[in-house]
Amino acid sequence: MFNSMNSVSPLTSLFAYKAWANDALFAKLAEIDVSTHSAELHNTIRVMNHIYTVDRIFQANLQAQPHAITATNTPETPTLEELHAAVRVVDSWYQDYVAKLDDAKLNESIAFTFTDAQNGRMTRHEMLLHVITHGGYHRGAVGRILVGAGMSPPRDTLTVFLHSTEPSRREQS
Repeated sequence: MFNSMNSVSPLTSLFAYKAWANDALFAKLAEIDVSTHSAELHNTIRVMNHIYTVDRIFQANLQAQPHAITATNTPETPTLEELHAAVRVVDSWYQDYVAKLDDAKLNESIAFTFTDAQNGRMTRHEMLLHVITHGGYHRGAVGRILVGAGMSPPRDTLTVFLHSTEPSRREQS
């Protein structure tokens, strides 16, 4: 259960959800028939790689560290397996990171530079919410590509996550 006096706990749940949703989507992407849907697989990997790249940019921003990333996607396209492994590492980093934050750090404003060289400033809380919403938005786009390939996307909503990881939530009080 969440302590209403602690605003960090919901972030812990959201980043656990993000990792769970990413794993479910990568599992579904591994089922794509490459012989008939290679373009769709490539497009989904490009979208997932964009999410990963932005996650890494904000990982550096959250630590007030410079990064050498100059675009929101990479010129090369990793394999599905390589990308999934890399996403798992960054998802784990975010889960560990939010678990250690206190409210003072969460509300600290940090200056950074976007990949287009424009200056930016956000609180850690705003950056973390951006990472969550950005990933969800683009996972939805990948879901639409899957539908176009004749596949059903995973049921990766927060409610499904909460009820599958905490079955007691289904019990009547």
